[in-house]
Amino acid sequence: MAETLTKPRRQFKNIGLGQILFVYRLPLAGRTSILHRVSGVLLFVFLPFLLYLFEQSLTSETSFGVFKAVLSNVIVKIIVLVLAWAFLHHFCAGIRYLVMDTNHKTVTKQSGRSTAVVVLVVSLILTIAFALKLFGAF
Repeated sequence: MAETLTKPRRQFKNIGLGQILFVYRLPLAGRTSILHRVSGVLLFVFLPFLLYLFEQSLTSETSFGVFKAVLSNVIVKIIVLVLAWAFLHHFCAGIRYLVMDTNHKTVTKQSGRSTAVVVLVVSLILTIAFALKLFGAF
């Protein structure tokens, strides 16, 4: 009985974001999950900005001109591009989670990795297409 009393107890410590991102080697599905959460937070925080831009684009011709003037700024374009990535990634990852919820054969390590790759590739391709359109490539 004395042996159990002298054993040190395990200590559980909270880990920070730096440790999650740089110390621990998360699988690709884990990184996709974290990016899904980050994109959701970005969309929630910038919702007033998005609603303001939407309102400016629909009110009148004058307000649409103001909208175009605001959107011609490079910093605003970068913010809109980041928000477009957040929306596209959140949408693609949400579809991934819906498929995983409805088809339990997809909840394996290999299919989790492959669907994470699909989500990352599709969201990046769509974001690049949006960036090309936003910066006037076509």
